[in-house]
Amino acid sequence: MEVIITSSLQQIGTIAADYVENLISTKPAAVLGVATGSSPLSLYAELGRRVDAGTLSLSQASAFMLDEYVGLPADHPERYRTFIERHFVAATDIATNNVHGPDGAADNIEQACAAYEQAIRDAGGVDLQILGVGTDGHIAFNEPGSSLASRTRLKSLMEQTRQDNARFFGGDIDAVPHHCVTQGVGTIMEARHLVLLASGEGKAEAIRGVVEGPVSAICTGSILQMHPTATVIIDEAAASGLAYADYYKFAYANKPDWQRPVCTSRGR
Repeated sequence: MEVIITSSLQQIGTIAADYVENLISTKPAAVLGVATGSSPLSLYAELGRRVDAGTLSLSQASAFMLDEYVGLPADHPERYRTFIERHFVAATDIATNNVHGPDGAADNIEQACAAYEQAIRDAGGVDLQILGVGTDGHIAFNEPGSSLASRTRLKSLMEQTRQDNARFFGGDIDAVPHHCVTQGVGTIMEARHLVLLASGEGKAEAIRGVVEGPVSAICTGSILQMHPTATVIIDEAAASGLAYADYYKFAYANKPDWQRPVCTSRGR
């Protein structure tokens, strides 16, 4: 696992965009995994800036969403599909039809989950998966106790998750759905590159569990320690609980140039 500690939220987005751009430069039809929440917003804004500048195009790429609420109408502003359309699709030149999400409104959720897994396989798998992390260390909606081998399925949300997400629903926790459809931990781990983004002191405990804690179903993000290519990009506040923060900074500062993404938009 590589841990990159930055000085700002903007830098998180810039570094993450470097990885996306480097992938697209070698594989224009790459498959991206996209996440919702506040963590990836700086990334999507930076991707949009590069598309507008003509240094990046996602026109041949496709994407798969991590999760979706169950029970929200199609026109609800906090539906995750709406979020991705607003912040990722509208910002870039990726085709709407090439962005896929789990069906939280399906009559048969179990069949819809199996179909989503098959769609990811049919696309050749995810090349680069963007992740956020919950305050309890969960990734996607794989709440504490989720199987580390789990696949796309229906999940009940913990009260802590609903409280954390209430800010997107006007502070009203009663407006936050109780259920979701989410990619499983096992599904996520099949992506070729995992890139987790986090910022703020409120994520410090979660990041400590993900990076330096034991691998455990209680902190599903800790499974990234078992992935051959996982990158964690965080700011100083989110890194404040890490025992080896100084080492992570040293390792990144002295990383050989040949290991860094080569991006024309940054002159490298």
